[in-house]
Amino acid sequence: MRYIEPHGHMVSRTTDDYQAMVMAGCVAVCEPAFWAGYDRGSVEGFRDYYRQLTEYEPARAAKFLLPHFSWLCLNPKESEDLELARDVLALIPQFLDRPNVLGIGEIGLNRNTRNEMTVLERHIELAVQYNQLILVHTPHLEDKLKGTNLIIDLLRSHRGVKPERVIIDHVEEHTIERVLDQGFWAGITLYPDSKSSPPRAVDMLEICGREQIWLNSACDWGVSDPLAVPKTAIEMRRRGYDDDFVDAVLFRNPHRFLSQSPKFRIGDSSAG
Repeated sequence: MRYIEPHGHMVSRTTDDYQAMVMAGCVAVCEPAFWAGYDRGSVEGFRDYYRQLTEYEPARAAKFLLPHFSWLCLNPKESEDLELARDVLALIPQFLDRPNVLGIGEIGLNRNTRNEMTVLERHIELAVQYNQLILVHTPHLEDKLKGTNLIIDLLRSHRGVKPERVIIDHVEEHTIERVLDQGFWAGITLYPDSKSSPPRAVDMLEICGREQIWLNSACDWGVSDPLAVPKTAIEMRRRGYDDDFVDAVLFRNPHRFLSQSPKFRIGDSSAG
């Protein structure tokens, strides 16, 4: 079995995780910028973090023969300081030409505040200006539906946004259909407690079909599982889905979306 981990925060994981992922069939990992567990207080802190995502972490993954790609942004949890956000967004273009950078993400909303909306809009403008793919974070739990609607409305209002180049992540049963109906890609996150589980993920695939959907673990420093994606293949097979279905969801779908960036190349692996 082959699969792509399209959303994993590997800076917070161990080398044992890299080894286990490769042994399970992972052929590429993509790492969006995220919150460090605390609010960074300076532009230089973000500069160091972007260097970590574009220099150190790809080299660490390469020791296990695993291609590593990244996304850059300022996390919505750090959007309340508009002056800092402005300076950080001005820094990001310096890193967009790095060979492993696929786009802007994971941008989005956390508590659906006015400042978060302002910074989200600036991220979208940046992505359009530099022709970047967009990966969007939707809020947790009770704020998810409202936040998802706000995000979709903002994306649809921008003439330069192409829905097929945007993936809206962390969808759940009450948001996935609206995301897909608007032409965006949908990401189902296999994360204990606050997001989805393998059975729920396969339920959503059965309801919505497998087109324009990827699965990811969003593994980070919290209670999470870097092998959640291949483990979900077991649930698919338990329900009678064949190897072609599993390959389509776990490999060909993310490959198709990510290959819209010319930088996403993973050797001789065929997406057909």
